[in-house]
Amino acid sequence: DIEMPVMDGLTALKKIMAECPTSVIMVSSLTTEGAEATLKALELGAVDFIPKELSYVNINITKIKEDLISKVKEIAKQKQIKERLKRLKSLSQFGKQETVLHSQNQIPALGYKAVAIGISTGGPLSLQKILPILSEKIQIPIFIVQHMPPKFTKSLADRLNSMSKLNVKEAENGERVENGTVYIAPGGFHMTVKKNGLVASQINISEEPSYTLHRPSVDVMMNSVISAYGKYTLGVIMTGMGKDGFEAIKNLKSMGGYAIAQDEPTCVVYGMPKAIVDAGYADNILPLEKIPEIINKVV
Repeated sequence: DIEMPVMDGLTALKKIMAECPTSVIMVSSLTTEGAEATLKALELGAVDFIPKELSYVNINITKIKEDLISKVKEIAKQKQIKERLKRLKSLSQFGKQETVLHSQNQIPALGYKAVAIGISTGGPLSLQKILPILSEKIQIPIFIVQHMPPKFTKSLADRLNSMSKLNVKEAENGERVENGTVYIAPGGFHMTVKKNGLVASQINISEEPSYTLHRPSVDVMMNSVISAYGKYTLGVIMTGMGKDGFEAIKNLKSMGGYAIAQDEPTCVVYGMPKAIVDAGYADNILPLEKIPEIINKVV
């Protein structure tokens, strides 16, 4: 837990990573301070976190238990997770990394109009590695769903904005879509893009649909972007548990669009990308450090 007596969670995490590196899941309060501490914990090497609402912790203890057990089981399945985390933390200058493309498919010059990225476990640190590499010359919008609760996504967006050449912000209801801006879906809400005539020009933030496993949902966001921009959407599925984004990528492929999956060695949890790779929907399977290079090249 980030909030512990005698030794706080961040100090404990530093000692664990220094003395006996292992997979760590943090527990954090749903506050702005808790969000900042959680992002720091993820930077220090924590694999994931469980949010807790302090006023309702006794009521929500069953939910916390279910989430914790699910994440522990999923993370325990991952191969060589220590090595993956060590590599992820060390990737500071992608230009000096010798990497091999896992697929040699050339991305078609479609004239992309939007990039849609879905990401979950391991996402905050991965986004901090790739967004600063994206060129300020990019003149299309980028939409990102990172599975996180309220307050956490605002802290994440602010941190990414301070590191990036592009404008990065938590999306707001009703705002106009601007080229060269990265929109992070707010925790607890779905982010969709609303058409205005022939142009997709407005963001909608809503709790509907309510039946999705995740809110924000990669599938909900991506399907709306695909509805607005068609095959000119570049779909990217990155590290994370489960298969959120699978249906949207399937939809994108049916329209002749292009999809990128992050490769297994650079994922903290190889779940979401694996789903589209196994189904044959991934046109390119790339290590983390190659993803911003490809985006810069094609958009």
